[in-house]
Amino acid sequence: MFKTVLTLFRGSVAAAGEELEDRTALVILDQQMRDAAAAVDRSKRTLALAIASDQQEGRRLETTCARIADLEIRATAAIEGGREDLAREAAQAIANLEAERDAAMTARTLFASEITRLKRHVASAEARIAELDRGRRLARASEAVRSLRKSGIEAARPYESTLPEAEATLKRLRDRQMEAQAADEALIEIDAASGPLATAEKLAEQGFGPRMKSTADDVLARLKAKRPPAA
Repeated sequence: MFKTVLTLFRGSVAAAGEELEDRTALVILDQQMRDAAAAVDRSKRTLALAIASDQQEGRRLETTCARIADLEIRATAAIEGGREDLAREAAQAIANLEAERDAAMTARTLFASEITRLKRHVASAEARIAELDRGRRLARASEAVRSLRKSGIEAARPYESTLPEAEATLKRLRDRQMEAQAADEALIEIDAASGPLATAEKLAEQGFGPRMKSTADDVLARLKAKRPPAA
């Protein structure tokens, strides 16, 4: 039993972890892309430093080669002038410069190899980041659509009114209003037929008291009485 409970607990933890990772996948992806972009920026700075160092070695190499050429001319002139001592001193300087030249050439070779590698790395990383960014936009759009669909489904919860239910409620309300209006009109007719005014009108028709409302005969008699007498 204990083993079963432990297995269930581990399964619940794993499921909760997967659910959390699914809910925060876009947030994690955004941070991972920021980290990747920062790494590419560092690679670009390294590339720029390598290019600058290579250019510096190139200028040093040009200066060294120019000095070697100048000293060779001067050493040759010293030999021709019988100054072996000066020629030997110049030869030693030339040997030192040649060693410096060879070191600069080796450094430039190394820089060239590293620059080529870094350029490939940066280009590849930028292309992958661009692809990730396109995928991230698609993922965001898909997530937005999924959320909208989920919201539409969740709108039909048991404690929430749906559109058909609202329409049915409105129909019942209108039916009750029509029934109430019909009842009010019936009450008015009943009051008119059996109320005090109806009783008074009935007595007036029998000659007991004046009429409650005029008839066509009453109107005609009144109009004839207003006519001037004939000459």
